[in-house]
Amino acid sequence: MSDIDTVTSPNETSTPPISQGGRAVIFGQEISTGRILAWTGILGLLALLAFGVLRSQRGPLQIGDTVPDFTLTTFEGETIALKELRGKVVLINFWASWCKPCEEEAADLEAAWRYYQPRGDVVFLGVDYVDTPTKAQQYLEKFDITYPNGPDLGTRISHAYRTTGVPETYIVDRQGKLAAFKLVPFSSLAEIRSLIDPLLEP
Repeated sequence: MSDIDTVTSPNETSTPPISQGGRAVIFGQEISTGRILAWTGILGLLALLAFGVLRSQRGPLQIGDTVPDFTLTTFEGETIALKELRGKVVLINFWASWCKPCEEEAADLEAAWRYYQPRGDVVFLGVDYVDTPTKAQQYLEKFDITYPNGPDLGTRISHAYRTTGVPETYIVDRQGKLAAFKLVPFSSLAEIRSLIDPLLEP
């Protein structure tokens, strides 16, 4: 008798595969455990790729959508939860130190922040995408950026917002809904104010 005691025929679907000595028999075919594991890994990878394609096909967030919640840990160690900012207007800017277009809007974003900061009802958050802490800190110092910034650990935040690159900016109204977004750099302080000021009207 061979080391395989039972062979499952195509019609005997109720009989589980037999595994002995690192091999299995499925529908009359002897298959190594290694091959089974390899196919399992391939199928898992295909499932992840399919999920990514479906996510990308959904496109960016749309005006009026309730924005995904997230928690940002800043470079200074402060933890900020977006849901706790409900009732305020929130500007979320995705950037990176290696992103040259990001530099085009850095000064205007900081100027806008300094304009709104005394009010207390507008919050700016910078989300650093695929970067190193050292380079990110150098970028913040170079442009004298003072509003809260932190790394997008595991790119979880950018995935939730279905970003396609940097810079991208999302402006959230007092009810936590997307009021405006910009997928290219802002051109001026006036442009930023034109999107935020209407959200502050009574």
